[in-house]
Amino acid sequence: MTSFLERNKMAPVLEKKLLGAAGSGDTLENSNEDEEGQNLWSSILSEVSTRSSSKLPSGKNILVFGEDGSGKTTVMAKLQGAEHNKKGRGLEYQYLNVHDEDRDDLTRCNVWILDGDLYHKGLLKFATSAESLRDTLAVFVADMSRPWTIMESLRKWAGVLRDHVDRLKIAPEEMRAMEQKTVKDFQEYTEPEDVTQGSPQRRGPAGGAEDEEVVLPLGENVLTHNLGIPVIVVCTKCDAVSVLEKEHDYREEHLDFIQSHVRRFCLKYGAALIYTSVKEEKNLDLLYKYILHKLYDFQLTTPALVVEKDAVFIPSGWDNDKKIGILHENFTTVKPEDAFEEFITKPPVRKLVHDKEVNAEDEQVFLMKQQSLLSKQPATPTRPADSPARPASGSPRPTGRTGAANVASVSPMTAVKKPDPNMKGAAANEGVLANFFNSLLSKKTGAPGSPSAGGGGGGGGGGEEEEEEEEEGCRAQPRKQKPVLTDVQAELDRMTRKPDSVVTANSTSLAENEA
Repeated sequence: MTSFLERNKMAPVLEKKLLGAAGSGDTLENSNEDEEGQNLWSSILSEVSTRSSSKLPSGKNILVFGEDGSGKTTVMAKLQGAEHNKKGRGLEYQYLNVHDEDRDDLTRCNVWILDGDLYHKGLLKFATSAESLRDTLAVFVADMSRPWTIMESLRKWAGVLRDHVDRLKIAPEEMRAMEQKTVKDFQEYTEPEDVTQGSPQRRGPAGGAEDEEVVLPLGENVLTHNLGIPVIVVCTKCDAVSVLEKEHDYREEHLDFIQSHVRRFCLKYGAALIYTSVKEEKNLDLLYKYILHKLYDFQLTTPALVVEKDAVFIPSGWDNDKKIGILHENFTTVKPEDAFEEFITKPPVRKLVHDKEVNAEDEQVFLMKQQSLLSKQPATPTRPADSPARPASGSPRPTGRTGAANVASVSPMTAVKKPDPNMKGAAANEGVLANFFNSLLSKKTGAPGSPSAGGGGGGGGGGEEEEEEEEEGCRAQPRKQKPVLTDVQAELDRMTRKPDSVVTANSTSLAENEA
């Protein structure tokens, strides 16, 4: 019985054990399911936490510096996608939309554009502070259409930014960390084709293998002016290169000299260099992607571009002195160490006087002015009253050539001056005059068609004689011409003997001839 009772007592215990053994399988299965659920939730939570940590950060800033008219506002407006170009005064504000396509995330990047007047540089305190400087990128804009101002502008605005950073009074440890990060980014630059393609936009987390890579030391003139923030030098209006070549005789040597000085400036600040053109929409998309690469760690897929002279792109960390020295091989009239302003000089200003347009005066106005000027001039003196009038017939012949009677009336003897009796040789002079006048009269009287030759002279002479007879009213007496000549010779002889009686004798001779 005892054994039976003991067996009966042991039965529930065995049943419990058996049931427990049977239920233990269910418990194991449930525990495995719980573990799998916990792993699933942990993976979901880790993914969410990873996504939340990898969201695009807000509060990033871009500081834009440049001269007035350099195109800095136009470039940033194009990056924003705005067609309008509203220029402000003092400190302008814009923003860029940043979209992460992988995680469908969107944020805004602040853009602060400082006025070209140094008077407004104090407004930088509203754009960035000591806390936000770590999340800031600086852009220096240079105008390629005025290349003689490039280096002066870059040096000026770099000094303005340096003064502003110094006034922020950042802790030395924090500033040193920012400078070391800039040096590290410069040294760790690699060509895009060598980068593993983990994500089309965002760069994957850095692994331990990258930390073991050997980093090359900086060059002698690299990052000597470390600002602790990324810097980009943007040369705008690069489409003006063709204008410089045509109008200002710029050669390839000039363009290489400009690029050489700008690239050496970029090495000092660890800056990137991009040539852009809003007019031709050149490298604007590349500038936008490089800004996202430096501020939001987006992957850069474009290598350096140095072939085209108006579309240069040199990322930070790619350049060095040896690569810049390739440009110096083309220098023939200038040395690499020559001053920038001595070779890239400002062209002389053209005077507006030479370009002034001259308009022709209206014809009627011109004639009216001339008429008024002529009316103001004094009247032309009239012919004296005793001067012989022109014949009514309008013949150009003078009245002195009219025949024998007219010859007698205007005899040369009446025009001879009275000789001075006290002068020696007066008789000889009068004789010369007499011979001269006689020779003239002889030629006239002996010519064909003259009155002394009768009415049967040459045809030409006869016509002239008829016209002269009509003009003088047929007063000529050709038959008395020889006596007149004889009387003239007698009068000349008498003048040589008695000079004082010339006038009386002449008047007497004329009276006899008329009788």
